[in-house]
Amino acid sequence: MPRIKYRRNPPKSAKSANAMKVHFIGIGGIGVSALAQYYLKTGHQVSGSDLVFSEVTDFLKKQGAKILIGPHNPKSISKDIDLVIYSPAVQEFNPELKEAEKLGIKCLSYPEALGELTKKYFTIAISGTHGKSTTTAMIAKILIKADFDPTVIIGTKLKEFCNSNFRMGSDKIARSRQFVINFPILIIEADEYAGSFLNYWPKIIVLTNIEKDHLDYYKNLGNILKAFKKYIGHLSKDGWLVVNADDRNSSKLKTQISKLQLKTKNYSLKQGEVKKLKKILKVPGEHNVYNALAALAVARILKIPDKISFEALSKYKGAWRRFEEKTIKLKTKNYKLISDYAHHPTEIMATLRAAREKFPTGKIWCIYQPHQYQRTFYLFDDFVKVLRQAQDKFLIDKLIIVDIYDVAGREKKKIKKIVSSKKLAEKIRAKYIPGIEDAEKYLRKNLKGGEVVIVMGAGDIYKLVNQLID
Repeated sequence: MPRIKYRRNPPKSAKSANAMKVHFIGIGGIGVSALAQYYLKTGHQVSGSDLVFSEVTDFLKKQGAKILIGPHNPKSISKDIDLVIYSPAVQEFNPELKEAEKLGIKCLSYPEALGELTKKYFTIAISGTHGKSTTTAMIAKILIKADFDPTVIIGTKLKEFCNSNFRMGSDKIARSRQFVINFPILIIEADEYAGSFLNYWPKIIVLTNIEKDHLDYYKNLGNILKAFKKYIGHLSKDGWLVVNADDRNSSKLKTQISKLQLKTKNYSLKQGEVKKLKKILKVPGEHNVYNALAALAVARILKIPDKISFEALSKYKGAWRRFEEKTIKLKTKNYKLISDYAHHPTEIMATLRAAREKFPTGKIWCIYQPHQYQRTFYLFDDFVKVLRQAQDKFLIDKLIIVDIYDVAGREKKKIKKIVSSKKLAEKIRAKYIPGIEDAEKYLRKNLKGGEVVIVMGAGDIYKLVNQLID
C-alpha cells in the first residue's frame, strides 16, 4: 500500500507565540471546560465564569484558571481580553457576551472555537446519537497505546486522563507502518445539537448511529439526516467515513452520500471479531461491542496492528457515569451502585439490558431523572414504551422517577406546563419522588442490601450517587 501523507505543518505551540487572555462564559460545561484546559496547556491566560460552583470549576481553578462564580457580570470582561469563548447554552443577551461585543473583542461559541482547532490538526470526530463518549475513549486508548500521542476532547471524565475530560498530546508526527500524518492528532466528540458539528473539519468521521433527538431544534428525523449529510460533506477526498452498517438511518445516509465518492469503512455485529470482543471487554452490553468495533475500524485505517487495539480495548474500564460501578456498604449487606448517563430511550434500554445481562438474578432498582423538558415532551411516547418494556421484561424490579432536569436556556415555558415526571411515572406505573434529597431518604430507608441500584440521567442526578457514597 502506498504511503499516505497529509502535507500540512503542525500547529505552533502557543508557548512559542504571544500568549492570549481567553475568557470562557459557562466554563463549567463539559465541552467548554475541556477547551479551557487546552488553552491553559498551550500557555494562555484563562479566566471563566459560571453560575454555580462545581467539581469542574474547582479543577480548573487548580489548573491555573481564574474562576468567577455567580450571576454573569459585564465587569468580568476587561479590555485586555483577546478572545471570548461561550457555551452554546449562553443566550445572545448575556451581559458578559454583550460587553465583549461592545468592546470589540473576538467572540466564538464553543463549537466555533473547537472548529478552528480541527483545521489545525488531523481530526478524528466521533458523531452520532449514542455512544460518542465511550467510542471516543476507546479510540483514544488505542492511539495512546500505539504511541500516536493524541490530544483528546471528550464529553466525560476518564481515570486515564487524571479524572479529566481532556488530554494534551504532543506536536509530533504520527507514524504507523506505511501511514504517516504530517501533523498532530486531535480526537473529539462531535455533538450534533443545534448543528454544532457543522463547525468541524475532520479527516475521519465515525458515525455510530442516527436517531430522533434534539427535536426542539431539528423538528424531525429528516432534518437530522440533512444536517449529518452536510457534516459528512466536510470530509476531504483523502478523508474516511466509518459507519455502523447495522444502523438503519446511518446506512440510509450512506446511500444518499454515495455521489461524494468518500472512502468508507463499515462495522457490524456480523464481524468475526465480535466473539473476541465480548470476551475481552470489561464494559457490559451489546452497545459497547459496537463502540469497540468502531474504534477497531479507525485503528485499522491508521494501520495500527490488531494486537495493540485488542490489548488497549481489553484494558478499558469505562468512563465517568458510563455504567460506573461502586459497592456501597450497609450494616447488613452491601449493594451495587451504578451511575449511568443514559437519557434517551434507546440508551436507557441498552443500559438496562446490559445490567440484567451482568446481574441475571439480581434485584435491580432504577432511579431515573429525565433530562430536559423538551426532550421529554417530544419523545414522551418513546420513554413510556421503553420504560414499560423494561418492567414487563423484568429488566428492572423497581423504577423511581425524579423531577425533570431543567436545562437553563433551552426550555420553553409552554412545554414545562405540559410535561412532568409525575405524568411520566403515572403512565408507566413507576414511583414518583420529586427531588434528589427525597430519593436519597427513600433509598436509605428501603434498601436491604444485595440490590443493584442504577442512578440514571444526564442532569445533576450524579449528586445522588455522591450522597449515597458519602
